[in-house]
Amino acid sequence: MQIIVVLNAGSSSIKFSLFAVAGEALQQECRGQIEGLFTSPHFVAKNMAGQVLAEKSWGEGVSLGHQGALQHLQDFLRQQQDGRTLIGIGHRVVHGGPNYARPVQMSAALLQELEAFVPLAPLHQPHNLAPIGMLLQAQPDLPQVACFDTAFHRSNPDLAQRFALPGKYFDAGVRRYGFHGLSYEYIASVLPQFDPQLAQGKVVVLHLGNGSSMCAIDNGRSVASTMGFTALEGLPMGTRSGVLDPGVVLYLMDHHGMDVRAIEKLLYQQSGLLGVSGISSDMRTLLDSDEPNAKLAVDLYLYRIRREIGSLAAAMGGLDALVFTAGIGENAAILRQRVCDDAAWLGVQLDTAANNSGGPRISKGDSRCSAWVIPTNEELMIARQTRAVLQGAG
Repeated sequence: MQIIVVLNAGSSSIKFSLFAVAGEALQQECRGQIEGLFTSPHFVAKNMAGQVLAEKSWGEGVSLGHQGALQHLQDFLRQQQDGRTLIGIGHRVVHGGPNYARPVQMSAALLQELEAFVPLAPLHQPHNLAPIGMLLQAQPDLPQVACFDTAFHRSNPDLAQRFALPGKYFDAGVRRYGFHGLSYEYIASVLPQFDPQLAQGKVVVLHLGNGSSMCAIDNGRSVASTMGFTALEGLPMGTRSGVLDPGVVLYLMDHHGMDVRAIEKLLYQQSGLLGVSGISSDMRTLLDSDEPNAKLAVDLYLYRIRREIGSLAAAMGGLDALVFTAGIGENAAILRQRVCDDAAWLGVQLDTAANNSGGPRISKGDSRCSAWVIPTNEELMIARQTRAVLQGAG
């Protein structure tokens, strides 16, 4: 029996999953995370029934770091192997640049190449790559596979990738990349299970979470996305601004004396739902609040969704379905209701009872444009891609 481990490393946490390889099937056995790596580290692992398999806290003021967290995680995973062979580790890597449209096995040279994309995804890329570098040194014979959040969007047509800038910048890599591709690729892969005909149609998928984006999928392929050169563009997010007139950046530099790092902090960490509401980056908190600015933040979020649905439908020349996924999309029924009401002009007729119960289909049977709730599973997508690479089919 063989196993694959999936890692998703962030700035202050490492999330993991363990999958057993049984023929063509991948069976997820456990998942968990180590969070608070530099402040108060806490580790927990649970089986798929939600039962705690292991848990540990290091206490307040302890800095475990990625290195210490990875060591603890390796010790736990060795206990879970139970005589089975670890054939590889799959990593979520946010940015693959213009050259990577599929997952790849990692090497020291490739790691250095991917580090060049850190400025394009400063909140994610350096932390995604950190455990890869550590494991390349500690266990050089252990295969590691990078699975890219940008890869699914490499199928976007040339025009959808371009900005109206001189061509030399496009040639240098300044283009629209799109993100959340692992989530969108998973949704595209399971659509046939829900509606085989829809899988060949024109679908807008709404990946709504702390990071939010939308993707136009035509016949299973990404043709446009709300995110662009970085993960800042598009919808307002938990703390990210979303779409912004570039002239605003020039104004802030000229008239508010802000340098690049100050603007980076503003746009990535102080804007979005948090910046507008002044209360929280958490949609649940805002939906429960009576504060006017909380309502304003939610309304602005929904307004941008409404605008982007129209834009993505136009990019495809039509729309057959909306699919909601990720934390907000899967759990906030009131938000789904408002999005569907806003999309009534496109033929969406919401089934309120189905929406309140979570779907999967939340539109009426005679709705010209259907609406769905389909949970995403980026971990399984990474495990699938990792196995494919290790089998030589990646």
